[in-house]
Amino acid sequence: MKNFSVLIIDDEESQIQSLKSFLQRRNYAVYTATNGKSGLEIITNNLIDIVLTDFRMPGMDGLTVVKKVKELNPDVDVIVATAYGSVDDAVNIMKAGAYDYLTKPIDLDDLETKLNRVKEKRMLVAENRMLKDQIKEKFKFDTIISSSGKMESVLSTAARVANSKATVLIRGESGTGKELIAKAIHYASPRKDKPFTTVNIASLSENLMESELFGHEKGSFTGALNQRTGRFEEADGGTLFIDEVGEIPLSVQVKLLRAVQFGEIQRLGSGGNIKIDVRILAATHRNLEEMIKANQFREDLYYRLNVVSITVPPLRERKNDIPILADHFVKKAAEANEKEITGLSREALDNLMKYNFPGNVRELENIIERAVVLSRDNQISEGDLPQLNKNFSRSTMLDPSNLDDDYESKMKEFEIEMIEEALQRTAGNKSAAARLLNITERHLRSRLERLGRK
Repeated sequence: MKNFSVLIIDDEESQIQSLKSFLQRRNYAVYTATNGKSGLEIITNNLIDIVLTDFRMPGMDGLTVVKKVKELNPDVDVIVATAYGSVDDAVNIMKAGAYDYLTKPIDLDDLETKLNRVKEKRMLVAENRMLKDQIKEKFKFDTIISSSGKMESVLSTAARVANSKATVLIRGESGTGKELIAKAIHYASPRKDKPFTTVNIASLSENLMESELFGHEKGSFTGALNQRTGRFEEADGGTLFIDEVGEIPLSVQVKLLRAVQFGEIQRLGSGGNIKIDVRILAATHRNLEEMIKANQFREDLYYRLNVVSITVPPLRERKNDIPILADHFVKKAAEANEKEITGLSREALDNLMKYNFPGNVRELENIIERAVVLSRDNQISEGDLPQLNKNFSRSTMLDPSNLDDDYESKMKEFEIEMIEEALQRTAGNKSAAARLLNITERHLRSRLERLGRK
């Protein structure tokens, strides 16, 4: 841990020497000045973490020192020592931006406590900045792995729209990486230092959806024991990513439209409006145009969300990305599992290239991770991909041009595939899965029972 630097500004030499000795014994790097002007020169020419300044000094008082220090470097924390300790002085000191104040004669234990709090705060700020930088680096456009023309076009559009305030509708099948595109847009935008908040609509019941998005007041419904902040308020100043926006019922679409159109929301159980500054990125695998024709999605909301449309192609339409993606996932999984695996055999890669990947990039990553875990060699072989072979048989079963299997078997397999996909997207929530399939929950449970599924 670095040695924190403290600048002492005081017109009394004896006070300076006493504080300097105390701080040096605790491994602080100490600078001293007998007036505010000299202190500001030291801050200009040195890296100072904390300023400990007297309040009453000739020339420039402590309040002015606080203001000037904050103008020079807002990150420097200032503690002001005053012999008067009046409430008015304390209020003005804190309003000017001081971290805290002390009364004279200075209690050294109190000083040490306050300095330790400053250090803890600064270390937390540094850690948060480091984490944010790592996140930004992870979700930069040039870190999204692709060599296909279709994906390059997607990334080009996303990069161009990032600096704007426009809402973006990201379309594509499950597992194509729609959220990854959304995060890249956010972290390339002027809002990159503000929250990126995600809400997956498909995993929510209709009853909870409104509360999740807009929040609720205490007692607004049974079980609402406390006030709750919704995702819009959490994302204020930043970006809200609404995944599977096509699953929002019409009753909630009206409130979403108001949030998008007027920048204000209303918590459940509240009569007051809350102004919010949120950029919305939405994603869906549904055909919203067909839903509009079927009166399942509001046309006015569609046009508000679809200012810029980005369609992420499925992996089967960009198969030249498979080798570089597979190589990336091998390295990632090998590092995570502490295994020395260099890549895939030619036969294993050939199997991957022939597969259609209904689960897209997410499925490829899962296949590779499993293969890395199970592999006994330093290279993934064809035999390390058993689940891929299983999926080959299913893809043959679902291929309409292959008539080796009878009609009933194919229809049953297709129905199972649809239901399993819906349950996967909704984290096993049968009510949400039924809505996704546009059937009743009772119908879904009946079909699961007839198909031999729980």
